[in-house]
Amino acid sequence: MRFVQGSHTPNLASTVAAVALAQLISAVDASTKLEDQTSQNESGSCKQTKVAILGAGITGIITARTLTDANVDDFIIVEYKDEIGGRVHHEDFGRDKDGEPLLVEYGANWIQGLGGNGNPENPIWTLEKKWKIKNTPSDFEAILTYNESGEVDFTSEIEAFEDAVEILTADAEELRVDNIQDRTFRQGLSLAGWNPGRRKYPQAADAVEWWLYDGEQAYTPDESSMVFNAAVSNFTFEQFSAENNFVVDQRGHNTWIKGEASEFLKKDDPRLMLSTIVDKIAYSDKGVKVTNKDGSCIEADYAVVTFSLGVLQQDVVSFEPLLPEWKNVAIEAFLMGTYTKMFFQFNETWWPKDKEFFLYADPIQRGWYPIWQSLDKEGFFPDSHAIFVTVTGRESRRVERMADAEVQEEALEVLRAMFPDVDVPVPTGFQYPRWGTTPWAYGSFSCWPAGTTLEQHQNLRANVDRLWFAGEHTSASFFGYMQGAYLEGVDVGNRLAGLVNGECLKAVAEKHGEGGCDEMTRYEVLHGTTEEDEYNIENGWNNLELETERIKGNAK
Repeated sequence: MRFVQGSHTPNLASTVAAVALAQLISAVDASTKLEDQTSQNESGSCKQTKVAILGAGITGIITARTLTDANVDDFIIVEYKDEIGGRVHHEDFGRDKDGEPLLVEYGANWIQGLGGNGNPENPIWTLEKKWKIKNTPSDFEAILTYNESGEVDFTSEIEAFEDAVEILTADAEELRVDNIQDRTFRQGLSLAGWNPGRRKYPQAADAVEWWLYDGEQAYTPDESSMVFNAAVSNFTFEQFSAENNFVVDQRGHNTWIKGEASEFLKKDDPRLMLSTIVDKIAYSDKGVKVTNKDGSCIEADYAVVTFSLGVLQQDVVSFEPLLPEWKNVAIEAFLMGTYTKMFFQFNETWWPKDKEFFLYADPIQRGWYPIWQSLDKEGFFPDSHAIFVTVTGRESRRVERMADAEVQEEALEVLRAMFPDVDVPVPTGFQYPRWGTTPWAYGSFSCWPAGTTLEQHQNLRANVDRLWFAGEHTSASFFGYMQGAYLEGVDVGNRLAGLVNGECLKAVAEKHGEGGCDEMTRYEVLHGTTEEDEYNIENGWNNLELETERIKGNAK
């Protein structure tokens, strides 16, 4: 699972060194100076600031950190939730072996693509180490496979699928380089020799495909882009490394995000407005006014919207004037996936203790409670008697509409089929998130549909007057990953710092060239691949007119 995750990887050595006490004292002093400037007066006038940062997830906090590093400390961060972290979100669940509450991650749970050994280090891994986030490697070889009759070995399908993906990846790169029309990932798999329906055991092939594709993208191969979803995987796992480390830190995975914020925000800093819901954003080429549901407002020279793609698609925040058509089309063009982890706790661990994963191939429904992961292992939460199952996409939407008790019973029926010799008990604890209806997220992370273009995505990134947009969904190279959210925060923070300071920062100029601090590139008209004169009978266009002429001729 990615978010619920280049050649422009920044050098973080200076950032890590900046933990010094002197900087912390400086940040506190700067915050104190801003109290008068960022507080509303008794008449109810708006708070005034240079930059309004809407959202305190990874992108929002890193935008603020980047501004601070550029000596821009006049900003306000507005956050829906009562804490920092966004979709890097956890909840208490059951009890650990010592009787203490067990904290589990509802959102981003894996650090993916660590880097090193000659490869660049993932900036997220750098920060996880900086803030000593406890994690453990996931062992994807420690897996057993099952169907409705119990354990059955179909692990050979894993290698077959991976071989097909390797072929597809090479094909996808050829399409990209030669500017050939994109395909669905399903088309790419089929052309590479992988089609579950033609495998000896289709249900097993479905299960393996779900685990290795849907379980990463939160969409099916039929719905998603071959070119760009192959590329996003390569950017992380080929550019950095193949490791996937599972976070088990009982402070919460968002500890590193809060840690970064602590270096420029003091306790109760007036520049951080928690539990504040944005209602309306009015923008122009002169500035931005943000009005919140509690009646408060902020007037800023610039604003950056770090809401998830799901929030933008739900139209729960009004824009004045309405966003231009090219921006709205881009927002609707991309996909927001849902990734749902369902946690179970029992009085004892009755499943094999030496395995981490248990993959289930349902005889009827693809993606039916398919992958179970044990948390009762060394390095995870030993003696917790906890396990979780993951569903995505359509199944996520379905279980979100059901009562917990109904979902629990469905999942237990799967466990009873997988372990026919075990009297599977009723769990002592069961819970799961409903990301698709969570009002500050409306989904887990973004994905690219087939047939889109980099230009279409650039319209998703591009600013509208003084209103800017950033998040994991605006990252072309790392959409869906934490590193995407991070790098987009660095980018927009540098751009805004250049605007506020009245000059392009050197780093921005080097990365983006002339105009890097000003308007982002956008494409108000996106053309297809078929020219007007190609819409003809030879290409099968207007066949009805041709048939009419043929009938008339026969009648004579």
